[in-house]
Amino acid sequence: MRRLREDGNQIPVLLLTAKQAFEDKREGFSSGIDDYMTKPVNFEELRWRLEALLRRARIASERQITIGGVTLDQRTYTLTRQAEVLELPKKEFELLYKLLSYPGQIFTRNQLLDDIWGFDSESGEDTIKTHISRLRNRLRDVTEFRIVTIKGLGYRAEITGGQT
Repeated sequence: MRRLREDGNQIPVLLLTAKQAFEDKREGFSSGIDDYMTKPVNFEELRWRLEALLRRARIASERQITIGGVTLDQRTYTLTRQAEVLELPKKEFELLYKLLSYPGQIFTRNQLLDDIWGFDSESGEDTIKTHISRLRNRLRDVTEFRIVTIKGLGYRAEITGGQT
């Protein structure tokens, strides 16, 4: 695994093993794996995890997310829907892209601040609230997804239309 990563290979890797100790998991992740499962295997969960790995790998390589008729393009910071192109401010785009890269996953305000504004940013939680509010206003006619507030915790993107 280490050699693959050192050679620049970014193929998604799920480690399936009988080893369940925390140290084994730490070793796996520190070597560069993307996910870790232990035996006995629930094959439905394995399929979910593989599909998620492949989805994230596709998003990373294409730098685009397509949900129904909406496409977010990371190269141009645009959202395209039915031939309408909306150029989003950089931070709003990055916030939306992060949420839609992991639909259903809850991100705390602090996680979003750290990931998008950086650890050393002076911005606070009100910054996130403001950007979420602006995104909701800009995207009020978009029905393929929505940004959900998780009271007292953070936000998640919820897919309401079909993902391609």
